[in-house]
Amino acid sequence: MISLRSLSFVALPPALILGACAPAPMASRSATTTMSAAEGDALYLKRYEAQQNARVRGGGLPSYDPLEVVEGAATVTPLPKAETSRIAPEALDAAEAFAAERNSSAFLVWHDNALVRETYFGDADREYLINSKSLAKPLTAIIVGRAIAQGHIQSLDQPVADFITEWRDDPGKSKILIRHLLDMRTGLAAQAQGQGPGDVMNRAYLHPFHDQVIIDDYPLVNEPGSRYEYANANSELVAAVIARATGQRYDRYLTDALLKPLGAAGGTIWINRPGGTPHSGCCVQLPAQTWMRFGLLLLDDGVWQSDRLLPEGYVAAMRTATDENPHAGLGVWVPGPYVKGRGSLHPSMDAGKTLHSEPYADSELFLFDGNSNQVVYIIPSQGLVIVRTGGWSPAEKPWDNSYLPNRIIENIARAPGEAEPVPQARN
Repeated sequence: MISLRSLSFVALPPALILGACAPAPMASRSATTTMSAAEGDALYLKRYEAQQNARVRGGGLPSYDPLEVVEGAATVTPLPKAETSRIAPEALDAAEAFAAERNSSAFLVWHDNALVRETYFGDADREYLINSKSLAKPLTAIIVGRAIAQGHIQSLDQPVADFITEWRDDPGKSKILIRHLLDMRTGLAAQAQGQGPGDVMNRAYLHPFHDQVIIDDYPLVNEPGSRYEYANANSELVAAVIARATGQRYDRYLTDALLKPLGAAGGTIWINRPGGTPHSGCCVQLPAQTWMRFGLLLLDDGVWQSDRLLPEGYVAAMRTATDENPHAGLGVWVPGPYVKGRGSLHPSMDAGKTLHSEPYADSELFLFDGNSNQVVYIIPSQGLVIVRTGGWSPAEKPWDNSYLPNRIIENIARAPGEAEPVPQARN
């Protein structure tokens, strides 16, 4: 049985969180439904009013419809479990306890080609669908890599306007490249709290034609490639690009191009209207082992069971930061120079900083890092992937982004002469 839990759809720092959305019933893949502009506006205002009422009560959007099925592989074999581990048991226990005390739903550790720890908390289990939040953003980078590997997209440096043809004659937006959608350097306005129903931030989130709202109305405020600004709009546009590049809706391509080759379980995704466009910047719900498989694909440089699913060198490109943000790659976060607090917004902003109490124990580490500190750490030099999912930590137990990987890396038994990891530089 597939479990559904509360869903949250806008990936903002804590001060801007709109809250969680209660589960909608699972639905079958819907046929295309015609909706007029007037009907779309009416549905948008209904969603907007529900969101505002929820905010007054201190919660989030109470429900969302339609929520559709994302098909997975026909046969899903659980990932193998190790009988023994080179990681000290007390270190795994301490890491699990850290996760348990911080409102986690799942904690998984992969090392030496097998799971050495797989723990679920509360009502969660192996079939529990993880509320992706911004874990969906690195997934968009993987999906773009699949589209490049299959010849649907030429390269990261192909203009987005080759697919979003409405931008071809726009002097600014025509300069946006595919890579800019993934490294948040499109020049589109930064994510912000919407002010009123006419605000593009609200319409880009709640409107049943949200993709067209972003294409037509979302403002360009910087020269493409010149500045990092975190914005859901960048990742949301990936669904439109994939649909136009491949001829398949984003969720269908996700199934055929990624979940099936990985032998991964599917789940659900938020669709803006029946038969419409999926949200790609958030709003896909998949089990923990599926998120682990994404990490394993990147751990092995885009190869899965001897099949290359991502172009050679693509994972290296994902892990490469830009001058505009030394901690951000393509959908993933990289160590960069050590800072005690690192957030998703522009590095100059103080909001939404995540604690890093110490440098990472291995400078090769990179990670998915989503809202409520949902993380997938990938450390190729250690053959290690760590997945933690769940809600926000309680105030008395703050999250520390360096704790889990460091405690585990520091407690791996190494053979005589085996190289020690090179830690993240402090300066």
